[in-house]
Formats: sequence, C-alpha cells, structure tokens
Amino acid sequence: MHADISRTTFRPDRHYSAVIAQQGRVQLDADANEQAAIQLLQARTTAVDLIGQHGGPLGATGFALDFVGGSRELDDLSISGGRYYVDGILVDATRPEPGVPVEDDGQSQPQSQSQSQSQSDEEGGKDAPAAAEPPATWTYWDQPDGHRDPERPGDRLPTQFPYLAYLKVWERSVTAAEDPLLREVALGSAMPDTAARLKVVWQVLPLPGSQLELDPADGQPQDQARAAFAKWVAAQAPTARMAARSRRPEHADEDPCLVSPDARYRGPENQMYRVEIHEGGAAKDATFKWSRENGSVTFTVDELDGTWAELASLGSDDKLDLNVGDWVEFTDTAYISRGEPLPLLRVEEVDLPGRRVRLSAEPDPSVGRRPELNPFLRRWDHRSGARHAGSQGQSTRTKQGGSKLRDGALRIEEGGWLPLEDGVLVYFEPGRTYRSGDFWTVPARTATGDVEWPTDTARRPLLQSPAGIQVHYAPLAWVFGEGSPSDLRLAFGPLATAIPAADAAALAAETRAEEEAIAAELTAVNSPSAGTAEAAGPDDHEQIGN
Repeated sequence: MHADISRTTFRPDRHYSAVIAQQGRVQLDADANEQAAIQLLQARTTAVDLIGQHGGPLGATGFALDFVGGSRELDDLSISGGRYYVDGILVDATRPEPGVPVEDDGQSQPQSQSQSQSQSDEEGGKDAPAAAEPPATWTYWDQPDGHRDPERPGDRLPTQFPYLAYLKVWERSVTAAEDPLLREVALGSAMPDTAARLKVVWQVLPLPGSQLELDPADGQPQDQARAAFAKWVAAQAPTARMAARSRRPEHADEDPCLVSPDARYRGPENQMYRVEIHEGGAAKDATFKWSRENGSVTFTVDELDGTWAELASLGSDDKLDLNVGDWVEFTDTAYISRGEPLPLLRVEEVDLPGRRVRLSAEPDPSVGRRPELNPFLRRWDHRSGARHAGSQGQSTRTKQGGSKLRDGALRIEEGGWLPLEDGVLVYFEPGRTYRSGDFWTVPARTATGDVEWPTDTARRPLLQSPAGIQVHYAPLAWVFGEGSPSDLRLAFGPLATAIPAADAAALAAETRAEEEAIAAELTAVNSPSAGTAEAAGPDDHEQIGN
C-alpha cells in the first residue's frame, strides 16, 4: 500500500492472534496495522473454510450477468447487485441509490404538493417527460472500478463467442490525495492527512474462450469451464522474487555524518523503501521504480495546462517536496484501477510562487483530465547518477543500480546486487516474470545501520515473493452469444434452522420412548407363544374350540 507507514510487522507464519498494548509504551502505526491484518486474516480464513474459494449467499448472490439491450446490443452486460465472497473477501455489487437534492424554489415557506405540481405543470407543461429512473444495477461500461472506455478496442467485449466473464478482486490503499473526504479540514492545510484506507476493488472482465483449455466435444459444461479457468488463474501469478541487504558504501569515510562509520546503511533517517514493478513481463522487458517513503509522497493536481501542472501544494518541507530532476507518476483513480503503466515524467522546472511544475512531456490524454477522478503526482526517488542530501546538508553522489532508464523507470537486471542509495541493495532472482504494481518494502534503520530483511542462520538474505498486489479471481458466466449466459457462480444457504418445539431433553426422551415401543413390538412378534398361535391351522383351532 502507498501509505506513510514505518514498517509492516504482520507475519502469518508466527500465528499471532492479537496485538497486546502495554502501559507506558510507545504506540506505533505498525501495531495498529498488524492488529487489523490479524483480524482480516482470521475472518477471511473462516469464510474460505465455510464457503470455499468463492460463493454468494442464497437469495442475495451478486454478480448475475445478462445482456443489456440498446445501441450496444451484445456489447454490454448488466451486473446484478448482491454479495459475493472471493477467497474470503466480501465483494458488494450493490449500487448506491442517488441522493435527493433540495429543490430551491426561492420561497421561505414550503409549498404544498398541489402547489408544487401546479407550478411544475406551468413551467414544463403537463406533457413534460418524467425524470429518468436511476439505474438499479451496474453494467460492464459503468462498473465503479472498471473504468472501461468504449473508444479503446481492447476494452470492448469479445465479438467472438464463447467467452468467460470473470470477477477480478484486489485491495489497494486510498489516501486523502484520492479521496479528499478523508482529510480533516479542521486540522488546517499546514497539517498532514491522518489515516489512510484499504479499499476492495472489483472488476468484471471478459476472457476469450480460446485462452481456456476446453474440449469442444465435451460440450463445455460448467464444471469443465470452472476447472479450465482455475488453470488460467494459476498461470497469471507472477514468479518474481527479490532480496535486499545493506553494505558500507565505497568512500564512506569521505561523507561525514552522525551515524557510525562502520554502519552499512548510511542514510541520515529511518526509511521505508518501496521497490515496485512498473512495467511487467520478462526481465528483458520489465522495469522498476523505488521510493524511500513507501511511495507516499503525493501532490494533488488542481489544473493541467500542457506540460505545466498546478498543484495544491509543493510539499510541507524539503524532504517531502518536488525538485528539478525528480521522477513523478501522473495518476488518478482510473489509472490505478486499470493497472496499465504509462511513462514516468521528469520535473524540469518548479514555479514556487505559482505552485506549478513543468514536466518533461505532456501527460497521456487518458489520465488527469477529469477532476472527479482526483488526479495527482506521485514522486519516485530513483535517479540516474542522482544526488541526495547527507545529514549535514552536503550533497553526495550515490551510484544507483539499473542506471539505464526506459520510460523513466529502471531496467531490471537479474542475478546481481543493484544499489539504490546509502548502502541499500536489492537482488532480483534470474529467470522470473514480473507483474506491474507488485512491490516489496525494505525498512532501513539508523540505529542498526542495517535493513530489516529475513535471513537464514548464516545471515544470508532470503528471496521473497512480492508483498502485493494479491489478486483474486472467480468465474461468473460462460457467454455463448444471444440468450442468457450460463451461470458459473456458486451459492450457499444459511446455517441457521428453525428452533424445535421441545428442548433437547424432551426430544431425547421422546426418541427413547419410540425406540422402546418398537423394541416391545419386535419382542411380541418373536415370542414362542406368538409363533405357535400363528403356526396353528384351521383344524387345530377347531380342536381347541371343542
């Protein structure tokens, strides 16, 4: 998550069930965040154990898909409201109802209903069209986190059938830069924002049937479609692994600072480094970027004029500001949700009085043109042969790894230690694939002169999979063309049942009485006297009677 946090202490393999606060101790953000992570893991593990990999509650199962008529014909799908669980994550497709505005009629006294109707008839006529009813469900084109564009061919639904419609779910952090309502305005503009949020993001997307391993001769039943989709999902997982360590830089004695000369991490402050994949794919195509502030340094964009971006603020101090030479990512809510990286831009000029910066190129037309999507700049700290300030303010040159840039990001070089800054190094395992947005975090501490990274008993850094993004999938429907799609969702019923008329003791007594009655009948049937009487013939009965 792109948030200003000190470190991440949640480790599922330790099996901690709660964080215990102690009196007189310093309370850290990591403690509260770990408690939330523990509770989320417990709740979602329970949901998976009871529900399975995915499913919805019977009678309120969301994400039923159907075709929407109109100009697009088969190029749109309706998405019904309701709830669905994917890997224990609750996903809600309910469309919020729009609010009702107050009608400003310019009168202090409220009008009666008849007066309002009369005025409406006079202004609009009796034949005035009624206001359109707001849609009750989402569609493929207006789903809240999809941000699909009909003008982009890759966003349109497939024209060749069949295809599988699936649900993609993940979580991302949201700060006040994306949602201004998170900021407490009473604190004033000079104060930073407070807590961030974790948001569940969902998208309904199509998958051409040609990408699934299905045998047409088998009729493509639902179970086979689900199994083929599961194989496709497994193939989407990235295989990248990274390690981090610190070492004492060359010529460290030439850089006077307050930390010990023997320290391997030479930064003047504690940092939370974030290494994030920018462009995914194989190593020859992949790039990465890094931030010493976990990617949390952002600047709200108020207006964009060509290459000039007017910002709400240029930063609160020298540590969190923008300078010429900084690389920034021009982004907004749609850009983040689509996960399609664009070239990073370089700050070429800073206009302090006007709170403006000039970028190396005009941002892509698909980003930052809609104010409701809250455009902003995110600063990244890598530079080719960059300078950074030492503890006494001197400017020191640091050799950085992957100095070759592509679209403003660093090329990935596998199989060797790449220096970031101040003795922090990262290592990418050879022969792996990378996914845009995946990241690792590396806390660096001045007290130890080291980074916090798992090691073995010989203190060798261990390769780690990305800390995120964790993407989850579920199949929704098999779309054949005209007609209703074949539903691939699963549903579960409630566990609760009606309370019996009697309590457990009474029911047990009744059961025992029934068993005793049955046993008595069996005894009577199998008794010798009963058997003799049943075996007696008509002549015998006559003899007995005489």
